[in-house]
Amino acid sequence: MKTEEKRGERVLSGLGVSAGIAVGMAHVTEQGDVPIPEYDIAPEQIGPELARFEEAVAVSIKQLRKLKTKASSLPDSAAEEMGLILDAHLAMLSGSRLVRGVARRIETERINAERAIQREINAIRESFAGMRDAYLAARFDDVRVVGARLLRNITKTPYDAFKMLPEGTVVLAEELTPADTALLDPNRIAGFATVLGGAESHTAIMARALGLPAVVGVAELLGGPVPRGIVIVDGSAGTVVIDPTPATIERYRKRQEAFLDERRAFAKLRKLPATTRDSVEITLEANLELPQELGQAINAGAQGLGLVRTEFLYMNRSDLPGEDEQYEAYRTLVVGMEGKPVTLRTLDIGGDKLAGALVEQLGLEAANPALGLRAIRLSLKERKLLETQLAAMLRAACHGPLRILLPLISTVSELRRVREVLAATARRLKRRGVRIPDKLPPLGAMIEVPGAALAADALAGEADFFSIGTNDLIQYTLAIDRGDEQVAHLFNPLHPAVLRLVQFTTEAALRARIPVCVCGEMAGDPRYTALLLGLGIRDLSMAPTNIGRVKQRIRSLDMVAATRRARAIMDQWDDGRIAALLDDFNALA
Repeated sequence: MKTEEKRGERVLSGLGVSAGIAVGMAHVTEQGDVPIPEYDIAPEQIGPELARFEEAVAVSIKQLRKLKTKASSLPDSAAEEMGLILDAHLAMLSGSRLVRGVARRIETERINAERAIQREINAIRESFAGMRDAYLAARFDDVRVVGARLLRNITKTPYDAFKMLPEGTVVLAEELTPADTALLDPNRIAGFATVLGGAESHTAIMARALGLPAVVGVAELLGGPVPRGIVIVDGSAGTVVIDPTPATIERYRKRQEAFLDERRAFAKLRKLPATTRDSVEITLEANLELPQELGQAINAGAQGLGLVRTEFLYMNRSDLPGEDEQYEAYRTLVVGMEGKPVTLRTLDIGGDKLAGALVEQLGLEAANPALGLRAIRLSLKERKLLETQLAAMLRAACHGPLRILLPLISTVSELRRVREVLAATARRLKRRGVRIPDKLPPLGAMIEVPGAALAADALAGEADFFSIGTNDLIQYTLAIDRGDEQVAHLFNPLHPAVLRLVQFTTEAALRARIPVCVCGEMAGDPRYTALLLGLGIRDLSMAPTNIGRVKQRIRSLDMVAATRRARAIMDQWDDGRIAALLDDFNALA
């Protein structure tokens, strides 16, 4: 990533992951950012203060292990170096430098634990800064995150710092998790930028869902003086401007207004059908990350909810949602769509979407979360989780058309096992006298594992519908961690292997006469619309903010021409040639 100096400004480049422009006062934060109380303690308070510290250390060890797990997905050399650093700090928390240093400060300086932790972290920072190896010295950023988590644990402070920020704030952080991003109120937060992250990470998806301009992977974001004034985040161009001049602010204000004018123009398409020039009708549905997006989906003219990610019920809480709570959430969505179909995906916790309550209660600390116990694998292992979700969904299905979607399906047996659980759950609810539909909701498979795409013919014999999740499909096909900024540039939707898996899945669904939808991020990008339609897709589901853009593209297309170009593209093996053929076609339309 490059830095350009201009009239005192710092212009930084990153990955634009959510379109739009934010101009506002900077707020530099980090995970666990909390006010640090500082006070002296009496001699008799030393013992209780040490006990407080030891309790926080135990919790923080778990958090460090999670960070180590995350680091394991880096390229080999980086993972090894990061692992060594985190191992060293795990050792500190197990009785080495950090623990002894903080305990000594509490005992000798008679200060509260928070203050002692901060002083010891500062001392560690100095030792890291003195290292001759610049790479290792720079890795203190990760230790700083751990220190902040330790401070948050000892103060038992919920992570609600964003609630106190003034309206129009732009958040700058080393990293924001999907759960952190879910706490960003678009009415208060104007946008955000982070040092870490990839374009297709779940945090990026959350940003797009909330309509927040966002740039990730900005390597030098926190490398200079701490930003205190106005900052600009251009999520369309992937640019962050620190301390912009008045002229720069004015230029971006004009671009911001132009972007909003474009959005208003898309809104005018709300009541028009998504029909090609040669009268082929396409179904456009909305993906929902959070319940508050329901209004956006309706206002955008969504013909249904093609993917409701139910993880919002599990984030930022210390317990698990019960059947009644889940039922109320699902019922609200079904009723709100007024007869339009709603597709609820069962729990897809894992990978970059960890939920605190499940991590603690089920021990979801895998060496490689993307390949570990997640999604349908977790639901089938922890059957109570699945039964609770299915019971709530069955009850909500009485209020309107509802479909159940299963994430990360890889075998026919998984579908059959879930169908058995669904039938058993239905029988249990009937015995309780609970009202559920006479006909069970359709059960669909999310195709996001290459093995599932290659076995699509077999899966189509068991599933009632397919949803192609291109985000994970690309990740698993290309062995790319979509949340890792170091390899994010390799995440390529136009790789011929990815396109062949999409084509194979689509054709299998068409042969079996079951519906097939694309609900990954490809669906919401007009660049890929002609190609997806040309491959036979007639149902696209995307973030509500993208429906207008995609509808506009559909209404300009000729399906015969799109199909012809898709066939030409599928004859290619070079992704550069594929991109050229697609972009040339888009330029002509």
